[in-house]
Amino acid sequence: MGIFSSIKEKLFGKAEQEKPAETAASETITAGSAKPVTADVSATPTTASNEAVTQPAENKTAASSGAPVDVAAIMDAAVKKNGQKLDWRRSIVDMMKALDLDSSLSARKELADELGYTGDKNDSATMNVWLHKALMKALADNGGKVPADLLD
Repeated sequence: MGIFSSIKEKLFGKAEQEKPAETAASETITAGSAKPVTADVSATPTTASNEAVTQPAENKTAASSGAPVDVAAIMDAAVKKNGQKLDWRRSIVDMMKALDLDSSLSARKELADELGYTGDKNDSATMNVWLHKALMKALADNGGKVPADLLD
């Protein structure tokens, strides 16, 4: 599993854990009883129903519930639980620390590869700024509710 997948799992998984058990169970039954889509999933998705089919499993809960995962609320709670003074809104390192993930330079370089960074990975300050913005956008694109000021 990649770094981005780990971040999504930490964020979206925590949102799922906060739901009452019966709500989560009823969503699972509802999702399982959905009419199968007979589209060619090897083709690029062009309709909303095809996109739902091709989404990674960890995104289906957020997408099927209709409510985006509140990234800020989950991150604020993670920082509080961590006990350190972490500025996740501006620092990719602090964000990863709050989620109890490896925030080493090698882990950030791996995340940069996953998110398509093409700059100089030896310029860690520039890479870190890019990573934070790219991660916020990627989370928003995958069912996360990200504050508008973090998407600029």
